[in-house]
Amino acid sequence: MLSRKHNTDCFTLVVRNKILSMNMVKVGMILIVLFVPDALADCPDEADLFITAPKKLEALSGSCLKIPCSFRLKDEQKFKSTRKIFGVWIKKDSRIVIYPNNVIYNSSGAVNIYPMSITGNLSQRDCTTLFTNLTTTYTDTYFFRVESEPFKATAHCDPLQITVRDSPWRPNITIPGDLKEKESVTITCSALTPCPHSSPQLTWNLQQDSHNKIEENTDGSFTTKIQQNITLSDTYDGKKISCSARYPVNQGNDTNTAETEETLSVSLLPKETTAFINPSGSVPAGSQVNLACYSKAKPPVISFTWFKKSRDGAVKVSEGEIYSFNVTDGGVYYC
Repeated sequence: MLSRKHNTDCFTLVVRNKILSMNMVKVGMILIVLFVPDALADCPDEADLFITAPKKLEALSGSCLKIPCSFRLKDEQKFKSTRKIFGVWIKKDSRIVIYPNNVIYNSSGAVNIYPMSITGNLSQRDCTTLFTNLTTTYTDTYFFRVESEPFKATAHCDPLQITVRDSPWRPNITIPGDLKEKESVTITCSALTPCPHSSPQLTWNLQQDSHNKIEENTDGSFTTKIQQNITLSDTYDGKKISCSARYPVNQGNDTNTAETEETLSVSLLPKETTAFINPSGSVPAGSQVNLACYSKAKPPVISFTWFKKSRDGAVKVSEGEIYSFNVTDGGVYYC
């Protein structure tokens, strides 16, 4: 009996056998056949080629994308680097025997449907590729293939997902977690750089004409950064820092810009400390006097200490924002 559930990707084949004896016994045997997704079905145990590259990459429409890529073989004996080597890129489905039109680039020149060029040295296992003049229609899954007669192999197990978007990524402003007055800190603005050949121009309101620096990440991708060292003061508390990233597109004829903003919060040292006396002026002996202390700080001051000057130096007389006592003699007090 064959039964199939329409909302799943498997069907169940049930074979029932009857065994006759003193009693009738029914034995059920269930055979389950699973439909495996193409990405897994196309990753055979005997795969001969593997690549090291980011699993996912994003790029900007009108710009370019550098694909960091290196490859290795399961059996190096099958591959001779002295022979002519060609790199091939395939889209969507790597089974080119079934889908030959999925081949969109071959460094031999046989196929050049997509604007790609392999910039790496294939004889050194470097398949780094430059993808130019991007549009959102190039968003797809890609596979790499090596052809060096008689060796031919596709990296079925290492699909690369490329997403091309119309709008740029907002830059990221990195601020140290704990900002304190009088300390020196480094503030960084960074932006994703899919193509170092056409990197974004970063600008911000901290300093004009900041030097843009392109750094390579551990996975072979790139980031553009600007940095500024500042010594924190009360003027920076509440200051808004804005950073914009202008990406050149359409061969540099246009730009696509994104901006981000962060607000600084600086811990401020106590300042403008002031003492008040009530009542003010001369007071008769034995009367009560109230001393109050105020100081501007962030976070607010929670601890006040009162001192009285004496011949032997300052003497601690109380703690707290307000100090109340009965006057016995004059003196100088401070908090």
